[in-house]
Amino acid sequence: MKKIISLLLLLVLMTTLLAGCKSNADKKEADTSASAGTARTLDDIKKSGKIVIGVFSDKKPFGYVDEKGEYQGYDVYFGNRIAKDLGVDVEYVSVEAASRVEYLVTAKVDIILANFTVTPDRAEKVDFALPYMKVALGVVSPDSALITSADQLKGKTLIVNKGTTAETYFTEKYPDVKLLKFDQYSEAYSALLDGRGDAFSTDNTEVLAWAIENKGYTVGIESLGNLDTIAPAVQKGNTELLNWLNEELKTLGKENFFHKDYDETLAPVYGDAANPDNLVVEGGEVK
Repeated sequence: MKKIISLLLLLVLMTTLLAGCKSNADKKEADTSASAGTARTLDDIKKSGKIVIGVFSDKKPFGYVDEKGEYQGYDVYFGNRIAKDLGVDVEYVSVEAASRVEYLVTAKVDIILANFTVTPDRAEKVDFALPYMKVALGVVSPDSALITSADQLKGKTLIVNKGTTAETYFTEKYPDVKLLKFDQYSEAYSALLDGRGDAFSTDNTEVLAWAIENKGYTVGIESLGNLDTIAPAVQKGNTELLNWLNEELKTLGKENFFHKDYDETLAPVYGDAANPDNLVVEGGEVK
């Protein structure tokens, strides 16, 4: 009788352990499924009648929400054309710099147009189309304590946004610089205005536009690091949509589309302070 009872207890224990293992495996599988989403195909997008594009909502003049609550900017101008040529409506989704990859991986958006600089690390996680803009890093600071060299930042506080090339560059190249990090660009600029940092670094195109509209601040470092490119991005492996975008960029290049985009969205901000040929890429070819 004791042996029978012992065997029964052993069977109950083994059943419980197996059930626990299966539960953990199911949970792990569910977590994995939740962390990734299936990208929509080009046909899916056309059938739905809508394309979903991730853009910034607080990075004027590239992606921002105006006083009427409508998305505007250089990237949005391009996004509107994409939707028109696909024959669908467009839905814009606000993203932050650090969430751009995640929004593609989880299929929350079809395309990211949020001033997305192409880097080797990002290219391992998403697929970039051909570029439509050139960019380097810039540093803006108060005229009263103007920063004109990255070496001047040692021992000082530099404001950056999380998930940006500025964060990566200064972390690797200037570890002695204290980085004050924010999720949103509006928060970063507020910190600069409040004096919580000595300077702010992001794309030179962006800080130049901001300095023009905010007297008392100057881009003392106009070009830092490598000359990079900005390009649309799609979920890794979404080849059909990627190929369509590449063909679209080549076609738009024939009509000088991005110079028109510049004239409509960037020229009113930059004026004579920038040369469009130094920023714009037509047909996906960097010259």
